[in-house]
Amino acid sequence: MEAKHHHHHRHHQQQQQQPPFYFSRRAHDALLLAGPRLKLLQQVHAHLLITGSHRILSLITKLTLLSCASGSITYTRSLFLSIPNPDPFLFTSLITSCSKNHFPNDAVLFYRRMLVVIPSLHPSNYIFTAVIKSCGELSASRVGRAVHCHTLVRGYRLDSFVQAALVAFYAKCGDLRRARKVFDEMNDRTVVAWNSMISGYEQNGFSEEAIGLFHRMRDSGVEFDLATLVSVLAACAQAGALELGCWVHDWIRDSGFGMNVVIGSSLINMYAKCGNVRKARKVFDSMTYRNIVSWTAMISGYGINGYGREAIELFDTMRARGPPPNDITLVAVLSACAHAGLVQEGRQAFASMREDFGLAPGMEHHVCMVDMLGRAGLLGEAFEYIKRLNLLKPAPAIWTAMLGACKMHRNFEFGVRVADHLLTAEPENPGHYVLLSNMYALAGKMDRVEAIRNRMIQKGLKKGVGYSTIEVNQKTYLFSMGDKSHPETIAIYKYLDGLMKRISQAGYVPVPESVMHELEEEEREFAVRYHSEKLAIAFGILNTSLGMTVRVVKNLRMCEDCHSAIKFISAVTQREIIVRDKLRFHHFKDGTCSCADYW
Repeated sequence: MEAKHHHHHRHHQQQQQQPPFYFSRRAHDALLLAGPRLKLLQQVHAHLLITGSHRILSLITKLTLLSCASGSITYTRSLFLSIPNPDPFLFTSLITSCSKNHFPNDAVLFYRRMLVVIPSLHPSNYIFTAVIKSCGELSASRVGRAVHCHTLVRGYRLDSFVQAALVAFYAKCGDLRRARKVFDEMNDRTVVAWNSMISGYEQNGFSEEAIGLFHRMRDSGVEFDLATLVSVLAACAQAGALELGCWVHDWIRDSGFGMNVVIGSSLINMYAKCGNVRKARKVFDSMTYRNIVSWTAMISGYGINGYGREAIELFDTMRARGPPPNDITLVAVLSACAHAGLVQEGRQAFASMREDFGLAPGMEHHVCMVDMLGRAGLLGEAFEYIKRLNLLKPAPAIWTAMLGACKMHRNFEFGVRVADHLLTAEPENPGHYVLLSNMYALAGKMDRVEAIRNRMIQKGLKKGVGYSTIEVNQKTYLFSMGDKSHPETIAIYKYLDGLMKRISQAGYVPVPESVMHELEEEEREFAVRYHSEKLAIAFGILNTSLGMTVRVVKNLRMCEDCHSAIKFISAVTQREIIVRDKLRFHHFKDGTCSCADYW
């Protein structure tokens, strides 16, 4: 019995004296089995504490990284704080893991901690790439610039990965000047750098620059990837660059890149925002799998092009066979109803939000409802709708929609009341003063027009500069009112003057109310005749073949005079003319517009 006991005691001693490697091997296997699952990781952690293996840095490092991958950043932080002497490998792995798993705050915090704990450490390009990416996610401009300085001090000026991360960081922060400076100084531009610069331009509204850079990328022979195609299609949608968008579509088809749901949705958006709804629907129908983005893009495309009935029909199909609509889908549906005058359908869609989909209406949905009721002439109901919302400060967009409806239906009494609310909400927005000024002018109250003009002068406010763009042979041209900078200016003005004579003979009469009332009397006729969209259309007709569609994009709302004139131009030239303004599309053909003068 004693011998047995002695043997058991000796065996126990041997167990106690086993080297740490034995325990670490078992713990390592346990960690591999646990993977990034928090409860299992906590069990392994408990085992490490019991056996004393928590002091083995490689094990606690592995545990910490798996914790980060599991999504529990709180647990990751506590594990890190338990490590007395974190080494460079732990910092590198933890910073890159936080960046990869979308914990940007912690990536930056661990980077700062690393500088304090190991001040002599020479950070790798992995660390810099990860922390710069995290600064971009946070739009942490000041911290990111400091890290940029660190990269220069540490000799990473020519590292393509670090420099590409800096381009992406500055682009995400909206600092396109610095982003382009870093990009231009790169010796070896990776596809990530090209994509970051192109998407930075596109996402900040500089579609022409994005398209120009894409042309350079194409000429440089850099291979495109999914991100390139998505960004350039978004830029084409923004600029109305249909020819380039078609080229991208052809390239996707011919290169065997494949039509996935992301590319499909991007193409639908591009075609719809370039005014070609038929092609957008063709892409939609060709997709084997459609997600909510695809459905919403197609519904929105119908809506902005004035096909309200088709938008509602597709929405009904989506409800029957597609994914459940979300709040963005409902904005697209309600907007389509507003632009097409489908009040009953809009009411039903709004009611279905809560009843059928459990969605709470947001401010954008309320704006759509006010817009829909106001456009339909139901001004009293629209005003009551706003009052029923019982908001302390309704969004300015609600009052803007209401004021636009008042102007449209020449209801000056309502309009002035609404304008007071709007100017209180946004006293520095010049567009509101212009709208109110035009409304007073329509009512013949020129003393009020003068008062509004004086208020704008006192506040130093100016109406936004209107411009129009047109794409010819994959190159985009920009025109502003009375623009004479184009090399073909003489020919453009001569042709436009002749065109205005032809449409006057056909019955066109200028609409004076559309001119900004702060212009002097003698300037008004010039301003009406040479609005940017008229110049762009004249240029387009001169530089395209007979019968080709002319497509123009305008940054502001089209005025009533241009709308009237372009209807006549489409008839006398026998051209289809598509104009996308700030609000919607206008398809002019044979003297009529798709909006039915309802915009």
